Amino acid sequence: MKLSQARFMIAIAMSCLVAVASLTKAGNFGGGGNNVGGVAIDPAGVVRSATVEENQQLLNLLRNVVTAPAGELAAATDLRLVSLSGLQDAIIEVRKTGARLPSEIRYLAGLTGVDYVLVDKENNDLILAGPAEPWTLSETGSVVGTETGAAILQLEDLVVALRNVENSRAQGISCSIEPTAEGRQRLNAFLGRMKLRPGQNPSVLEAGMKQAFGPQMIKLNGIPATSRYAAILVAADYQMKRLAMAIEDSPVKGLPSYLQLARNTSHAGSMNPRWWMECEYDSLTRNEEGTVWKLTGQGIRTMTEQDAIAADGTATGAGKSDKLAEKWATSMTERFEQLAKEMPVFGDLQNLMDLTVASTLIVQEQLENRAGLELVVFRDQEMLEMPMLDAPQTIAPECSFIKGRSGWVVTASGGVSINAFQIVHDQQVDTSLTNQIASSRTSTWWWNK
Repeated sequence: MKLSQARFMIAIAMSCLVAVASLTKAGNFGGGGNNVGGVAIDPAGVVRSATVEENQQLLNLLRNVVTAPAGELAAATDLRLVSLSGLQDAIIEVRKTGARLPSEIRYLAGLTGVDYVLVDKENNDLILAGPAEPWTLSETGSVVGTETGAAILQLEDLVVALRNVENSRAQGISCSIEPTAEGRQRLNAFLGRMKLRPGQNPSVLEAGMKQAFGPQMIKLNGIPATSRYAAILVAADYQMKRLAMAIEDSPVKGLPSYLQLARNTSHAGSMNPRWWMECEYDSLTRNEEGTVWKLTGQGIRTMTEQDAIAADGTATGAGKSDKLAEKWATSMTERFEQLAKEMPVFGDLQNLMDLTVASTLIVQEQLENRAGLELVVFRDQEMLEMPMLDAPQTIAPECSFIKGRSGWVVTASGGVSINAFQIVHDQQVDTSLTNQIASSRTSTWWWNK
């Protein structure tokens, strides 16, 4: 959509909104409530694992709105190109009829990742390109590819990423799950009163320890707490903790829990490991003209550091890490692609990384101006009103404890960090990249290379 046409088209579209005002926000996008990746958020903001019944209810709901792909969309391809100008036009046409956005729009023509961001000056367009598959529903209600099980990109996440580039400029996008200082103090007091008899299993104290420790707090930065984007961050962080703490069995061989690795080793009670996932790619390269960008790598690395716990219960990064915690973080990073296909919420997190880097690149490099395109539909709050989930606030006491030779280790902290500006800043020139990637363009808003 050219800059000169954009506002005119929006004016037409806005007049159509009156006719569709009765549609719910979730209905417009075909949302699935407060259940993401097998993790539920209740109206009080408490995060927990979804029950079998809740997952089934979600599947029943989604089966009514997630339609199977047809035509060329029913086949996988190594490279599918999605025109953002054409996608905007397609959204406007649907809005004129008052219908829900169809699955091919909501799921970005089946893209499972973003490998390229292209500027098509001749057609006043920006293009996202990457592998694509037909889509289906996983057992937990995630939308995944039928060929590999990889999570499918979603329009809803692209819109949130693009709208919040400036909000994330100062401190990035992040999620953290943290125990409270008061909870740590209560736990220390509890342990001070309790003594294990020789040979007694430390697990007898676990219920009391969890009660003393209390709920952990969720902190979100850079994106709306009521968005699906935020729910994915929290759900992926929550599931990572459950894997590390042996609360949930790993579905991937070679990824034992940290607790399995660390039993019967020496631990200082004032030092506890924490893990987080951060945005990291092998490279972001561009051609000399600045019209083709290529993103390489899985996009996520798991990191770890020891938390030093003070007497008042506050925690600060100690600037060092435990070797076994490092081993677990490295193992998760190496097996992340496989894990993402077994637990699609991690694939959804990878997709957030791709979409956030692409959105940040578009804003930071002023690609709309270069293309002669304005992404007005994506940014317009009334045209694309985002579904609102219950904001995640706390996690009920759910943590694991190790009784080491030198003290107790509590594994409860975690997080996700997305600093897309750093990825964009570190881009390099690759003279082998050419404009030929988009040469197969058709009249539709998506096509295969």
